[in-house]
Amino acid sequence: MGRGAGYLQETAATVSYSENWGLGFGASGTQPTGNASAKELAEYDAFYIGNTDEKTIYLTFDCGYENGNTGAILDALKKHNAKATFFVVGHFLESASDLVNRMVQEGHTVGNHTYHHPDMSSISTIESFKKELDDVRNLYKKITGLEMAWYYRPPQGKYSTQNLKMAQELGYKTFFWSLAYVDWNADNQPTHDEAFSKLIPRIHPGAIVLLHNTSKTNGEILDELLTKWEEMGYSFKTLEEF
Repeated sequence: MGRGAGYLQETAATVSYSENWGLGFGASGTQPTGNASAKELAEYDAFYIGNTDEKTIYLTFDCGYENGNTGAILDALKKHNAKATFFVVGHFLESASDLVNRMVQEGHTVGNHTYHHPDMSSISTIESFKKELDDVRNLYKKITGLEMAWYYRPPQGKYSTQNLKMAQELGYKTFFWSLAYVDWNADNQPTHDEAFSKLIPRIHPGAIVLLHNTSKTNGEILDELLTKWEEMGYSFKTLEEF
């Protein structure tokens, strides 16, 4: 496990230190640990997990590009009356504006995943950092006529204390995740059984779930997955309710 945000805060003045967000899992159904604790992250308006006492799930999707699965994902969410947050990049906004508008119309939230999906921990100036986020905000407003939610997810989970401070200064809340699996490789998709073997036992109270819209498996299993989680006593809330 990497050193936590407390260490980073103490050394940020002299060391440019970056992390890849990572998790450590314990017993089935229990909350995982992260690179930094929820308390440490909260100092920067950053979060990875919710209340330990509520069987609540916060659904989030990272949208790098559209390859035919987002419609099925939206269909499943609508069937279960489950609202999600979709973190989008510039290419998705450019190429799938119809789906972005559908997200909005169906009550979902659209968050900021940067325009070019770079390693944001390598960006040292707030001007460059801000531009990556502003370009997404501006295009989203042009497409929808609305202001984008002030939610940010670092591409690939790469971050530094300096980045978290920048996002905070710009007015963003940073959202990592407490449950994900290897679903992002479109050329090597997990089977349904492989997906369920990760997503069912590892679900936990207050889970912020990261799934990718590019995953064919996710499009195929989401209805059944949400049903299984509901049968386990879980309900779905939005990041606005976080």
